[in-house]
Amino acid sequence: MVLTAVAALAGGLLAGCAEDSDEPGGSSGGGGGGGKGKTTLTVGVFGAFGLQEAGLYKEYEKLNPDISIKQNSVQRNENYWPALLTHLSSGSGLSDIQAVEVGNIAELTGTHSGKLMDLGKTSGVDKNSYLGWKWQQGTTDDGKTIGLGTDIGPTGICYRKDLFKKAGLPTDREEVGKLWAGDWNKYLEAGKRYKEKAPKGTAFVDGAAGVMAAVHGSGKEKFYDADGELAYKDSAGVKEGWDLAAEFAEAGLTDKLQQFQPSWDQAFSNASFATVTCPPWMLGYIKDKAGDKGEDQWDVAAAPKPSNWGGSFLTVPEAGKNKEEAAKLVAWLTAPKQQAKLFDKRASFPSASAAYDLPEVKDAKNAYFGDAPVGQIFAKAAQGVPVQPIGPKDGIIQQYLADNGMLAVDQKGTSPDKAWDKAVKTIDNALDQ
Repeated sequence: MVLTAVAALAGGLLAGCAEDSDEPGGSSGGGGGGGKGKTTLTVGVFGAFGLQEAGLYKEYEKLNPDISIKQNSVQRNENYWPALLTHLSSGSGLSDIQAVEVGNIAELTGTHSGKLMDLGKTSGVDKNSYLGWKWQQGTTDDGKTIGLGTDIGPTGICYRKDLFKKAGLPTDREEVGKLWAGDWNKYLEAGKRYKEKAPKGTAFVDGAAGVMAAVHGSGKEKFYDADGELAYKDSAGVKEGWDLAAEFAEAGLTDKLQQFQPSWDQAFSNASFATVTCPPWMLGYIKDKAGDKGEDQWDVAAAPKPSNWGGSFLTVPEAGKNKEEAAKLVAWLTAPKQQAKLFDKRASFPSASAAYDLPEVKDAKNAYFGDAPVGQIFAKAAQGVPVQPIGPKDGIIQQYLADNGMLAVDQKGTSPDKAWDKAVKTIDNALDQ
């Protein structure tokens, strides 16, 4: 199952749905009359966002016969996002509702909040129903909530039980979680234990960059400080993630793979690595790539520390023709009940913590992963994710640290210091543009 977070984090290489376009407003632009007295609400998304696929639009239309919903999808977020900024600036060409990936939300709260509705004041929206850190991401410093969260990506550690057994490590998910509970360095030590008796041709983890991203997502501060200033060069959390990932590489614990590349996909099928940091949306990805022979060989345990990878928001532009109706639809789509349905149908984990006690989440198990109680595992992780400042260029910094930095350490044996200097230079050049 290929989902929203993959679209953003793997370069948006996903097929869209409904009408494909290079514009966030699609071919129809803003909403308008839908014929026969109906109001047509347009929803601009990127990738296979899941709302339409889960049947939520049809359900809303049935509940509101005077509303018709049309989705406009752009395949790639790197095409969707710049076009959305352009249309926000001009106040034209917008859908009534626009989706925004978590890596871009800070740019809206910081510089474009005046062009978006305050959804926190919409009838039926209860701030207390949502995770505090997710609500804060979509809220400006002066308290205006411009984006209501859809999904999130709380991470666990997916692991191969068969490879762990051969390496003399425990296979029960509770015992596996205890190996590294509370400390990413314990994850490194578990990797060293694995290497001592590792099945031939296997590594402990897929690649160093994945470890780095997970550590970065678990700290109180990452690329920006609490004042919104760029701070990645001096951030203790960034240094911790970089240093630990480099240790994984230099200790020979990685399969030297770059995520979302064909070689990474093939490695799932070949069972060439034993662990990978994984949010809920990745479970379907693993199932697809590992195939039938991986069923009940994979399981999922808690990560050393709660971290988040992915997630999106829905916003309503002030320039829209149907703002009030659009806000009502956003409130309904992001309500706990609908988020639970989206998780049940599409594995998009709810950002509304009130959904965690609903049966679709609380009782959720994944047969492919040994009937792992994924609803409970990921709900616990979600509630422990730190409130972390995010900045407008988080995505660029993360990408270059991984692809222009850590990948060289992992695949070419470049010294961590030299790779860091190269990554910083690349980031600084990109941010100066």
